Amino acid sequence: MNAGDPHVSRLGTSALLFEAPGETDLPTQRRIWSLAREAETWPEVREAVPGVNNLLLSFGKPPDRITALETRLVAAWREAAPLPLDGRVFELPVVYGGAGGPHMADVVEHTKLSPDEIAAIHSAPVYPVYAVGSHPGYCYLGGMDTRIATPRRKVPVLRLPGGSVSIGGAQTGVSASDGPSGWNTIGSTCMRFFDATRDPPALLQPGDSIVFKIAGVLR
Repeated sequence: MNAGDPHVSRLGTSALLFEAPGETDLPTQRRIWSLAREAETWPEVREAVPGVNNLLLSFGKPPDRITALETRLVAAWREAAPLPLDGRVFELPVVYGGAGGPHMADVVEHTKLSPDEIAAIHSAPVYPVYAVGSHPGYCYLGGMDTRIATPRRKVPVLRLPGGSVSIGGAQTGVSASDGPSGWNTIGSTCMRFFDATRDPPALLQPGDSIVFKIAGVLR
């Protein structure tokens, strides 16, 4: 297999994982969305779930010809055109630093930038939602400025509150609910990302976007 080839792996007999080649970026992610739209129409496929640079296909029953399906999936990827999903834009007010941003000092130490500079850089982009996963309602976002990229924490935090705005490596995200995290939390926001009584339950979907607005920078 060449470096530019996609990779397909079997997850038992109930699913396939397709992994796209190359870097994680919006054009690649739009092709993943396109591939998901195509694959979910196939009779063997129960669900097509886009991830970051990957696609999970699950089956109601094991396909009779799994090798043929793998070949079909790769062929569909080669034909897939980027899907221009122009979703909704959500503005999230963020209080940076303070009790809601307990790891701001670590990001300051790593980047050599001030809290105000980090808040300004972090809130500048429009972040596209690449995929939804990890925990219900959580969004994987693209587009963070590499100037504030900070390695994940060596020791994860066992419980961060929902609405925690964090940086992990070259990515940023917002915790949709209370739970553990190995990312660096730099602020907090108030948004209900998941409601089981809503249709769909997750507030944001791939193709939507988030804009962070500075509501304050605390020391």
